[in-house]
Amino acid sequence: MLDTRFQIPENLSPQTERWFIQVCAEYELQEHHIRLLSMACRCWDRCEEARKAIETHGPTFVDRFHQPKCRPEIGIERDSMTQFARLIRELDIDHEPVSDRSRPPALRSNRR
Repeated sequence: MLDTRFQIPENLSPQTERWFIQVCAEYELQEHHIRLLSMACRCWDRCEEARKAIETHGPTFVDRFHQPKCRPEIGIERDSMTQFARLIRELDIDHEPVSDRSRPPALRSNRR
């Protein structure tokens, strides 16, 4: 059950909000974990927004010199995916056992 001390971050997509609640219910999280989880949720939603913009407008545009350029959303998507992955790794909410060769070392501080 979601700890009532923690509030669901504002402006999350419905799917991300459900995931936030599910993670809070499955893991014993302290306040700093909730902050990391909130940031991960925002990164995921930002990545999805960028992906939708790329699907709508395409991955490139033509600048004033008639040269093709990557849309800014490409970088936003990439950066958001990277940050999401790092935050999830930091939270250590994977269900799969970690192999001995994983880098960086896995954290096991928040398992129930």
